Amino acid sequence: MKTTVNVYDFRDAFYRMGRGDQFSYEGLRVLFDYLEEIELGGTEEMELDVIGLCCDFAESTARDIADDYSIDLSESEGLDDDEIEGAIKSIVIEYLEDEGVFVGDTLDSIIYRQF
Repeated sequence: MKTTVNVYDFRDAFYRMGRGDQFSYEGLRVLFDYLEEIELGGTEEMELDVIGLCCDFAESTARDIADDYSIDLSESEGLDDDEIEGAIKSIVIEYLEDEGVFVGDTLDSIIYRQF
């Protein structure tokens, strides 16, 4: 027996499992949309495994991801304060896309498959 899960059920499942702080409210929406897109493109339905998703995916700021994966941010040097954060985010997203692990982003963070 299968149950259809909407984004609200998806978010609630994380909170019920004690993983409500693993992703932001917006980040869970991005992850849900990503997984739904994959499911629609495949032939099998996915099973909601909160712990598995928390192991496979993460949400972090662009700066934290750059630090964790030693991403070269030299392109952003010399930019003024208004431009630097956007440039760093673009560099990190491009890196994650090249690695094939970019899921999506929110205003403040990036959701990606951990590697």
